[in-house]
Amino acid sequence: MHSTQPSVPPTERDPRRWVILGVICLAQLVVLLDNTVLNVAIPVLTEDLGASTADVQWMINAYALVQSGLLLTAGSVADRYGRKLMLMTGLVLFGLGSTAATFAQSSGQLIAARAGMGIGGALLATTTLAVIMQIFDEEERPKAIGLWGAVSSLGFAAGPLIGGFLLDHFWWGSIFLINIPVALIGLVAVSALIPETKNPEGDRPDLVGAVLSTLGMVGVVYAIISGPEHGWTSADVLLPALVGLLALYAFVRWELRVPYPMLDMSFFRNRRFNGAIAGGLLVAFGMAGSLFLLTQHLQLVLGYDALQAGLRTAPLALTIVCLNLAGLGAKLLVKLGVARTIAVGMTLLAAGLSAVALLGTEDRGGYGGMFAGLLLMGCGIALAMPAMATAIMSSIPPAKAGVGAGVQGTLTEFGGGLGVAILGAVLGARFAQLLPEAIGGSGSLAEALRDADTPRLVAQAHDAFADAVSTSQLIGAAAVFTGGLLAAMLLNRADRAEARDKAAGADADAEAGAGRTV
Repeated sequence: MHSTQPSVPPTERDPRRWVILGVICLAQLVVLLDNTVLNVAIPVLTEDLGASTADVQWMINAYALVQSGLLLTAGSVADRYGRKLMLMTGLVLFGLGSTAATFAQSSGQLIAARAGMGIGGALLATTTLAVIMQIFDEEERPKAIGLWGAVSSLGFAAGPLIGGFLLDHFWWGSIFLINIPVALIGLVAVSALIPETKNPEGDRPDLVGAVLSTLGMVGVVYAIISGPEHGWTSADVLLPALVGLLALYAFVRWELRVPYPMLDMSFFRNRRFNGAIAGGLLVAFGMAGSLFLLTQHLQLVLGYDALQAGLRTAPLALTIVCLNLAGLGAKLLVKLGVARTIAVGMTLLAAGLSAVALLGTEDRGGYGGMFAGLLLMGCGIALAMPAMATAIMSSIPPAKAGVGAGVQGTLTEFGGGLGVAILGAVLGARFAQLLPEAIGGSGSLAEALRDADTPRLVAQAHDAFADAVSTSQLIGAAAVFTGGLLAAMLLNRADRAEARDKAAGADADAEAGAGRTV
């Protein structure tokens, strides 16, 4: 009923496929830049728009909240109505939202514009990976996903750096203005280059599942975002968390009984899928949590300003980009297999986090020790992220590529939110525990320094914060390492089970052939 274009075999490779990859990577870059670019503009926005602390938090969180809530729905819609159509729709919405944000005159206008950008971002985040699965064959797919992952990491890490540069030279609206030409160029290129693909089964839209999944994700992510501000046991956190969890429970129950599910629950019987999910969640946990701690480490422990801190995180992103451009992740994926590549990558990421925690303090190595840790982290992410995305997408039928990309994106958002929330909570608890009694009760380093009335207390506050950051980073490293082992074990079991099934099938075919011969 629908015109479709399945994943192409090597003999029918689209000669424009690498140009197409460049176009969708550019779209993916701006989506991820806008997750972090606003952080450095907080002082300017507070002054120019008269924004309160709550306003600023909503400016930052509206984008991530809407995007993460709609990822599964966006993937399902793209599968049904066409990935090219939804990619173009996402670019239009993202461009319109960026235009509104650029010229916003109040906090409310900027928050609404950021929410609109989040809708476009959800469509772009799911369709870019789904298109890669359609236009690249199995041989080239790991390299393509590696490049996509490199751009994703670059966008996430480069946000503060690009934001700092623009704010040094232009007004705050410039951080959104740069999205508009990218959206226009992307729209023209997608229209001209990318073939349309959609689910050949043409399932009915699962409207109830879309509402429940969106409500569930928004509730849970909102609770995670609000926890550090309102307190984890407050009604402002527990109520949306409860609503979100109940909605997700209802979503699972609905998907199990509906004949046209948005997310086929049989995917969770696939060991490869479960292994990739477990690892992907903890990679995102460690990466987002560690970057959250890194910026504080550089600014509040080592004393750099915002732009200097952004520059000093650049080796992480550059290492990821260089290794993936060189195709190292794809080559190791072919040589070692998915399970071992993920194990190696996440072990390197954990070692990097540990090096930052143990060697990045002023008394042990300062930025030199941190630099070594950033290089190790970059190597680990360059290996683990493409392998994880490959594992998730290869365990889902090509017709459901959009939903698979939605799962991948949801894991990244959810794991990242958990990483920031949990490691941030550990940081706060450890800092409060280590503060001397004279300045105890301070909720942050800034408060502690205001309360400290002697040089000795100032030094103790700095030492307590540095120790708390290191402890949090080590916990993040342990979570990442555990995730690597768990994912590798589950994926290895899946590989062995598939090999046994193939061998049994081959034996059965051989016996049937022998019977016919006789």
